[in-house]
Amino acid sequence: MVEWITSNGQTGYEDALAAMEQRVADIAAGTAPECIWLLEHPPLYTAGTSARASDLTDPDRFPVFEAKRGGQYTYHGPGQRVIYVMLDVGARGRDVRRFVQQLEMWVIAALAEFNVTGHIRPGRVGVWVERPDKPLGATGAPAEDKIAAIGIRLRKWISFHGISINVEPNLEHFSGIVPCGIREHGVTSLVDLGLPVTMQDLDVALQRSFAAVFEPR
Repeated sequence: MVEWITSNGQTGYEDALAAMEQRVADIAAGTAPECIWLLEHPPLYTAGTSARASDLTDPDRFPVFEAKRGGQYTYHGPGQRVIYVMLDVGARGRDVRRFVQQLEMWVIAALAEFNVTGHIRPGRVGVWVERPDKPLGATGAPAEDKIAAIGIRLRKWISFHGISINVEPNLEHFSGIVPCGIREHGVTSLVDLGLPVTMQDLDVALQRSFAAVFEPR
């Protein structure tokens, strides 16, 4: 069984990190079930293990935290659904690449419930959407914006950190960083795409699509 937890209001990043680390230890010890935690953070930036100092363009704007997850700089804030994924990857085959692909597939499946087509692009972590309403890129390909970020960490084969999906955040807040180190593309959200999706709508879609992607252990 996977326990689902939804936190109302805004959860401080350090509080969330401490809670995740405790839950990961409990899962590894066999004293707690796997967990999906849905929450929102106050405005902040996090630096993954590959973050470059030059990609933090406005360091005094919001608090900055060392996340120790994979990836580079990301923004979290109100209107963004953060999904912390505490699953036993060891019991699910010990295939980290496949696990990350499953996270991507899960996001794409949830977005599809709102008729949004998510894409995975080689060399660009996260989930992307094509923007035919924007000018073509330099190569003549359709413009693309990022709608979801993914970054995980493993401890004793238990995952933590996870996914963030933009529902209706203040997109201007992303301007204080180079999101995930990618300068050539922008960011978007479900509401920015013209969809009146609420956080609760997304939560339902995530729960509905989870089982089809993550088979029982």
